[in-house]
Amino acid sequence: MARRRVPRAAALALPLVSLTACSAEDWSRAGLPEGITEQSNAVQSLWNGSWIAALGTGVVVWGLILWSVAFHRKRKNSPDELPPQVRYNLPIEILYTVIPIIMVGVFFFFTARDQNYITTMSPKPDVTVKVEGFQWSWRFTTESAGKTVQVAGMPAENYMKGPQLVLPVGKSVKFQLSSPDVIHSFWIPAFHFKLDVIPGVDNRFEVRTLDKPGVYAGRCAELCGVDHSRMLFSVKLVPAAEFDQYIASQAGAQ
Repeated sequence: MARRRVPRAAALALPLVSLTACSAEDWSRAGLPEGITEQSNAVQSLWNGSWIAALGTGVVVWGLILWSVAFHRKRKNSPDELPPQVRYNLPIEILYTVIPIIMVGVFFFFTARDQNYITTMSPKPDVTVKVEGFQWSWRFTTESAGKTVQVAGMPAENYMKGPQLVLPVGKSVKFQLSSPDVIHSFWIPAFHFKLDVIPGVDNRFEVRTLDKPGVYAGRCAELCGVDHSRMLFSVKLVPAAEFDQYIASQAGAQ
């Protein structure tokens, strides 16, 4: 009997350990990675607000279900008696209609506001990157201060082995996306943003004030063929002086 209790105890302890392993900061982001752009704060705020609203709605719905189960179940002394019915109750039906409309309107307002902010582009970004997604890797052409550096990759099993895009900290970067074959999706999770790469469509976006030096994973987020899972790359954020040196050395070597 004692042997049987050990696996059960371990199974019960595993979720508890998993929950306690998450820090308060992880919980505050509601599952998103730490953002590294100016716009990621807006995405994080919208994401958290959506979860709070969804959980609030869930609590109300669960409470109504439990209340109806507890107080309107069949009674032993009157098994055929039905609980009070509320159909054709005009005030309640109006309430059921108005509340969802208000909720959708609030969601729409905040989503539209943040979307306009996130997709706004400046007329003269500090750096321009032309991103070409192809089966099954990426080609990055970086333009800065009149110099150009191009990096192309091959399908990789690890994002550190794919092509690496070097970007400066504290600068604005515009991305221009294109594809010669099928639809891909350019995704850097730490940006809190992704955008489809569609043949014949000029998709573009801008990130402002990259503020955390380091190496970050990137991938294709659109199922695009047999080696879709190997469309991996990395983004390396470096100080502006190191970026200028990288551009000058690589442009001269090409």
